[in-house]
Amino acid sequence: MTVTALVLRGARLPEGQVRDVLIEDGRVSAVAPAGQLPSIREEMDLSGFILLPAPAEPHAHLDKALTWDLAGAPPCDLPGAVDAWHGYAEQVTEEDVLVRARRALDELVANGATAVRTHADVLPGPDPLRGLRALLRLREELSERVALQIAVLHIEAPDEVLDEALELGADLLGGCPHLSEDPQAAVSRALTIAERHGVGVDLHADEHLRPDPKDLLLLAQAVRERGFAHGATAGHCVGLGGLDPAEAARIAKEAAASGIGVVALPLTNLYLQGRDTPARTPRGLTAVRALLNAGVPLAGGGDNIRDPFNPVGRADPLETAGLLVTAGHLTLPEAVHAVTTGARTVLGLPVAGPYEGAIADLLAVRADSLSGVVGASYPDRIVFKGGRAVSRTTVIREAL
Repeated sequence: MTVTALVLRGARLPEGQVRDVLIEDGRVSAVAPAGQLPSIREEMDLSGFILLPAPAEPHAHLDKALTWDLAGAPPCDLPGAVDAWHGYAEQVTEEDVLVRARRALDELVANGATAVRTHADVLPGPDPLRGLRALLRLREELSERVALQIAVLHIEAPDEVLDEALELGADLLGGCPHLSEDPQAAVSRALTIAERHGVGVDLHADEHLRPDPKDLLLLAQAVRERGFAHGATAGHCVGLGGLDPAEAARIAKEAAASGIGVVALPLTNLYLQGRDTPARTPRGLTAVRALLNAGVPLAGGGDNIRDPFNPVGRADPLETAGLLVTAGHLTLPEAVHAVTTGARTVLGLPVAGPYEGAIADLLAVRADSLSGVVGASYPDRIVFKGGRAVSRTTVIREAL
């Protein structure tokens, strides 16, 4: 449900101008210098706030969220985290996933996300899709606050299980080619199954620091050769960040030519990767500058929220933006774009933001500049979905 008409007064746009914004029927219909829009019944004073396009979280694992303390995982690398999760997953129930995922999704919305793509594991045991069913229930339950996309993971599961998952309502097919004995066959199988159901793919790609990343290049070549038209996303792509700049640029150009979106996931990859190199530790981060230079749609995601793969994470896209600045050396506007408009682009969503004609999915942060928004990550926020305020956080701080 949307507010029919609403004027946001005195908001500062990311470019620095102070503007009034008129929202009608879920879209921004006018943007004008402060005080120039006529008064209407529904108005909100946003003086002192920066008004951004609402962030989107392009890569979450809501079925795993908030299990760090439950799973008893030690600090570890990716194989160790996988083992810890698999051990805990045996006891995971549909209701368990529903409760934890709802808490995590509430955190994401409160921090500004109005769209989220989550992966859903094919779980061990006689009911492998119990986690997916929980997320499908949550997608319906919270549809007025957040758009939830679900990618079923893993492509190593039997065809009939993946077919059932997509028939139940999963939006995309996921997988981890780098964990397969034959990454090329894994990519091909993913595209074949996805084509059968008319859905896109979102693959965990090259989530390692070995000098031979293959997944992104294999996906780019397969998408182009097949003419795959349903959309393809590659998450992580950490191996790309360790390549010679010329080789990274070549692969990035292949990805751009194939229309693949890439999701950088600094929080979890910086935690998991490089543990076997204690001196001059390589960064667990994809080659964000090479990807941007090549014209690849680039998104920034938070990945894990306090689960065996990462004990930290605030479910806050602005935390991701900050890491893209400090670890990825993006500019403030580039980092904000990666978690807002860039993320929406990778998710296949229409443009949102405080601009005429855009969807009125917005985030107001009490700050006076992008450095305050990203650097301080101020918690005072108002989140709008389709022009309707769906969350407000107000913090009172006292010096005693």
